[in-house]
Amino acid sequence: MAHGPKNGEKIVYVGDSRVVKKTNKMLPRDYSAYPGRSEAFIPNFLLKEWMVAAVVLVGVLVLVMSEPAPLGLPADPTNTAFIPMPDWYFLFMYQLLKYPYTSDQYVVIGTLVLPGLLFGGLLLAPFLDTGKERRFYRRPVASALMFFSLIAVTYLTVFSWHHYTLELKEKGIVPEHIKLEEERQAAKAAGKEMPTPGGNKTAAVAIVNPDDEGAKAYAKATCVACHGADLKGNPSSGIPALRGVGDKHSKDEIIGIIKKGQGAMTPQYDANISKGLTDADINKMAEWLASQKKGS
Repeated sequence: MAHGPKNGEKIVYVGDSRVVKKTNKMLPRDYSAYPGRSEAFIPNFLLKEWMVAAVVLVGVLVLVMSEPAPLGLPADPTNTAFIPMPDWYFLFMYQLLKYPYTSDQYVVIGTLVLPGLLFGGLLLAPFLDTGKERRFYRRPVASALMFFSLIAVTYLTVFSWHHYTLELKEKGIVPEHIKLEEERQAAKAAGKEMPTPGGNKTAAVAIVNPDDEGAKAYAKATCVACHGADLKGNPSSGIPALRGVGDKHSKDEIIGIIKKGQGAMTPQYDANISKGLTDADINKMAEWLASQKKGS
């Protein structure tokens, strides 16, 4: 109600100040309104995702069962015929540490600075490159860095493995898992029991007549320096065990090996004579070694 220009006149406004409440809610349309273009997430879409995951899992299990793990021999710290190598996904870092600017006095650059820049760049990439363009050829900086990283990692990985294979050939080293597999195939072809990792055939063979005169001569001989007082040798370094040597060599053959050597072993006859052994001692030692048989 309000007053007009005249003192005795009154104006009355009549109206409805209430806000009309809408009764029809804006509900999203059901997926069935888009036939062939949409579906329910649970259970339709989720079941499809689970089926794909199950197929991938079965494929991985088939690959795992078809190719057994390349288990080698037990770790031997005295084995010098071994080239340590990291897993394949670290080969590029392993190769990077071989270069002069990332090793020796600059090893901090190879172990901290460069990896820090690489991983830091990955973490900061979303903040440094904020362009909305999705085509890679219209984002030259980010695309160039991506291709450079892929090419560098691929090159370092391939070259590291190539260098490893060349080093194996130069040193004449056969990886343990390959050697063990070759022994298994040979044993299988011959119908013998196949060797297993950790199997030590010579450990079960006992020393025959440890108090014999030949054993005392052996303790003074040069043979003990390599083959050991326990006759176990060091097979991983190419030094055979002498337990059971009588199954392979006779007394005369052992004397011939002492005088002439065999393989990487040089003649030891003169060295034993210079240590105070006589021909009789060497004969007793050879006779004692020839008696070292598995069945004895």
